[in-house]
Amino acid sequence: MSSGKIQFAEMGGTFVLKFIGEVRLTLCSALDSTIEKIFSALNFSAIVIDLTETRSIDSTTLGLLAKLSILSRQKVGLLPTLVTTNADITRLLQSMGFDQVFNIVNSPVPCADCLTDLPSQDESEAVVRDKVLEAHRILMSLNESNREAFHDLVSALERS
Repeated sequence: MSSGKIQFAEMGGTFVLKFIGEVRLTLCSALDSTIEKIFSALNFSAIVIDLTETRSIDSTTLGLLAKLSILSRQKVGLLPTLVTTNADITRLLQSMGFDQVFNIVNSPVPCADCLTDLPSQDESEAVVRDKVLEAHRILMSLNESNREAFHDLVSALERS
C-alpha cells in the first residue's frame, strides 16, 4: 500500500494544505491538529486545500475537511477552496456535498515549494476513534445520502 502525506504552508494570509497520494486515517491526527492551529490564528484571508496530487482520500479525512469548512464559515465567514484536477476525486467531493461547503476549482496552487510536511502524531486508539466518529458525524450532517451511507459506521463506533 502506498502512503500519502499532507503538506502545509502559510503564505501572506492564505493557509494551504496539499494532500499527496493516498490520504487516510493515519494522517488525521496531524490534520485535525493543523485545523485547530489555523483557527487559533484567525488572521488569514483564505484557506486552500490542494488535491491535485491526491490519488485517494478516505471518509475520515473528508469529514475533517468538512469540519474545516464549517469552522471557517462560523469563525471567519470564509468558504475554503478545494483544488482538484482528478475527475474521480471531483466526483467524490460532489457526491459528498462538498460543492455546497467549498469553492471547488481546478487551478494549481502557487508556491508549491513553500509547503512542508505535517509532522506525524501518535494518538491512542480511543483518541483516533473519537476523531473518526466526529469526522463521520460531520459528513452525515452535510446531506441525507451521507447520513444513510455512514449511519451504521457511526452507530458501531458509538457502541465501542
